[in-house]
Amino acid sequence: QVQLVESGGGLVQPGGSLTLSCVASGYVFRSYGMSWFRQAPGKEREMVASVSFSGNTRYPDSVKGRFTISRDNSKNTVYLQMRSLKPEDTAAYYCGRGWLSPDSWGQGTQVTVSS
Repeated sequence: QVQLVESGGGLVQPGGSLTLSCVASGYVFRSYGMSWFRQAPGKEREMVASVSFSGNTRYPDSVKGRFTISRDNSKNTVYLQMRSLKPEDTAAYYCGRGWLSPDSWGQGTQVTVSS
């Protein structure tokens, strides 16, 4: 079955950087797009980055220029590099299988941006 395991979350100061990883298994990774979403307490889950199976990327304006999604098909892994982090980036971050609209999710990893 599809399994997605995120890692790399933690506490970071405003202006800092963090890289999240998501290792996928149970399906042909290179055939699917992958996405990162986040959900803050009391808010809806929102997309922060998506990469197609061919490498096209999409970001909302709120993170464009600060977040970078990438994938390594040899490692079945998708990454989210985050820099210039802001307190409003604090959320649980989820990896999902699929371009823009995932059909499977990981368990999430918490990112807290605070001084």
